[in-house]
Amino acid sequence: MTTIEFIKLNRPERAAVLCELAEEFYLSGQRVIVMVKDDNQGVTLDRFMWTWKQGAFVPHVYDNGSVDCHDESVVIVAGEENPNGAEVLLMGAPCSNEFIRLFRHAIDFAEAFDEDRLEMSRERFKGYRENGFAPVMR
Repeated sequence: MTTIEFIKLNRPERAAVLCELAEEFYLSGQRVIVMVKDDNQGVTLDRFMWTWKQGAFVPHVYDNGSVDCHDESVVIVAGEENPNGAEVLLMGAPCSNEFIRLFRHAIDFAEAFDEDRLEMSRERFKGYRENGFAPVMR
């Protein structure tokens, strides 16, 4: 069964947290998918992940269809696909329950810095429960 964790964000810092989590899972030997909402976010996160922290190295690729991603540890995607057979999903954008079920571990965000976004996070949390998941706050 998929474990879904919610991480509370008190500031709009999702990109940095996505990088930290990708690094954490990469260093533990796990393959990761980072979901973004569109190509613009994919390109932006791809560039940011190379420079986000001095001394950090997270080998990754943005799957824009022009590169082979099967051997990459961390893959950024803008659509619901898992080209590297990852077991970890980092949701930089919401995903369908069917897609989430393909992973052993999924992480979503409770964006407490904005009331509207926080309410959407609550709705996703509730929806996960209604669909048989047992989400937890981290």
